[in-house]
Amino acid sequence: MTSHKTGTREEWLAARMELLEAEKELTRRGDELARRRQELPWVRVDKDYRFETDGGTASLADLFRGRSQLLIYHFMFGPDYTAGCPSCSAIADGFNGSAVHLANHDVALCAVSRAPLEKIQAYRRRMGWSFPWASAYGSDFNFDFGAAHTKEEWEAGAAAYNFGEVDLRPSAGQQDALDAFSQSIVGADWQTYRREGPGMSAFALQDGTVYHAYSAYSRGLDGLWGMYQWLDRAPLGRNENGFWWRRHDEYEN
Repeated sequence: MTSHKTGTREEWLAARMELLEAEKELTRRGDELARRRQELPWVRVDKDYRFETDGGTASLADLFRGRSQLLIYHFMFGPDYTAGCPSCSAIADGFNGSAVHLANHDVALCAVSRAPLEKIQAYRRRMGWSFPWASAYGSDFNFDFGAAHTKEEWEAGAAAYNFGEVDLRPSAGQQDALDAFSQSIVGADWQTYRREGPGMSAFALQDGTVYHAYSAYSRGLDGLWGMYQWLDRAPLGRNENGFWWRRHDEYEN
């Protein structure tokens, strides 16, 4: 016998119709937020960022691949990681299917990480992905767009992230546990792991000039994490107890 509230089909339908009104309001609110994102002022990007890609060295404009819009996912894969972040990997599992549709709607999708290209290519082969993924190794790009933190920021407890400052250093008694955790998932200590951060940035290209249009971090990425959109509609919701997800080739079943 279930412990969850049960009812008749008529009671379910009445409750569902009430929920439907709230869902419609959320959809309308989401549409309004999307419009406001599009109305943000664009900021000209003057720095000459360089990336290593499958096709050789590329500029930020080159990453558009002939499109007028570029969406970049700041994938947590630092130079000293042995593998990409499992959370970013779970998000990126949805990129292959979306990239082809976006490319045919004047939007390029590309992941960018600070790991050297050879590491990125090896990990992408392991995961079975084909979406574009560029290396910003040695570049300021992820630092400038809020997805990587300097040693000075870390030591000051003031990492610039999600439009504020956060202290990512372990509190008393947490260091060993967090180091062990990060070693188990990316082969690096906690500081090395968390000096990278997840995020996404949007850019526009007009008349040869690149403009920064939008960035989001932390829970602002929830909508890109496909499995959570499904879990939020499952009977038990997210039903989480700690770090339960894995890279897709690491599950036992």
